[in-house]
Amino acid sequence: MYTREKIEDAVKSKGYVWFDDANNKGYDVNIVGVRNSATGDKVTNVFDDVLTVSYKVNGQWVFKSWEATTDPGKKGVQQFHNAKGVARLVPGQYRATWMIDKHQGKYDALCQRLGEVTVWRDGNKDLKFDEVKTDKGIFGINIHKAGTDSTWVENWSEGCQVFKRVKDFETFMFICKKAAKIHGNCFSYTLLEI
Repeated sequence: MYTREKIEDAVKSKGYVWFDDANNKGYDVNIVGVRNSATGDKVTNVFDDVLTVSYKVNGQWVFKSWEATTDPGKKGVQQFHNAKGVARLVPGQYRATWMIDKHQGKYDALCQRLGEVTVWRDGNKDLKFDEVKTDKGIFGINIHKAGTDSTWVENWSEGCQVFKRVKDFETFMFICKKAAKIHGNCFSYTLLEI
């Protein structure tokens, strides 16, 4: 579906930074999500988006792509915990915003601790995403896992970027931990739309 070249071209076409491992240290990761905008404003409640990572090892590109969601699920939209409404990350590049920390105090994930993001807030519970009201801040928009191999998003996401399968997330975190040892515990994330 996606290749590293397509992801890189899309990132650069937006004027965003692409990390190309200029110092030849390896694991200079590009973490990029792609939202399936073909579904319009409908809450699909399925993992119909993609999370990718591109990086070099010994001068050679490595590219990985996994099923995920970049959108809240049905329960998240109808039973959100923020009085302003459920969060949905606005596409863009968010530099130096995430670090490896405990998601909800439970397990290592990429957690929004270092910088602000912009989200849309939707509080009417009508199972359609509204892209009108924005909110900027540190909200805990983390990159984490769902279940072993989840079918439905439900409330796995209330704005978070969530892997469908635990094993995919574990591979992703192995890469991130290698990157943190080399470049420090600070990560950027880019969200694109199809």
